[in-house]
Amino acid sequence: MVLGWRTIAVVLACAALAMLPAVSSQTPPPPGQPQLYKVGGSHMWKDNATFNYTTWASGKHFHKGDWLIFYFDKTMCNVLEVNKTCYDSCDSDHFIQNITHGGRDVVQLNQTKTYYFISHSWQCANGMKVAIHVEKPPPPPTTSPKKSSSPPTLLSTFRGHIVLPALFTIAAVWDSFLLLV
Repeated sequence: MVLGWRTIAVVLACAALAMLPAVSSQTPPPPGQPQLYKVGGSHMWKDNATFNYTTWASGKHFHKGDWLIFYFDKTMCNVLEVNKTCYDSCDSDHFIQNITHGGRDVVQLNQTKTYYFISHSWQCANGMKVAIHVEKPPPPPTTSPKKSSSPPTLLSTFRGHIVLPALFTIAAVWDSFLLLV
């Protein structure tokens, strides 16, 4: 068992190779499917005068049916839906809905309108507010007749049926070889 680390290395390498097709094939949901947006991205929903939530939202198209998720420290912040007047004046006393539940709160955008979210008044004054303009869902993509394409390659057809089992077979043979040495 002195050479056991090599076996582990081979098995881990094979597992990594097996996962490559799954990782590389991840794509965003097709158009027309609801999207999930993490408010603030990696910055999340927190009081920081240097982060601009308006800029974050401006690069996105929100559609009816999409979801927002707010990640935040519930002992420090909250999420309040307000009207435009309260949004502009950072008035957290007259909210439409308090969305704060546990610090990982989800809101479905179920109306075509502009949603206004703020935190406490003083945090809103520091820029902790976001307006989300929700549009109608895009029309479903039109389907066109598929053009005949070249036949799939042998590798693409049998990747999961031949290549991966072959890798694991090689690993098993290697393991047996190491045990004999």
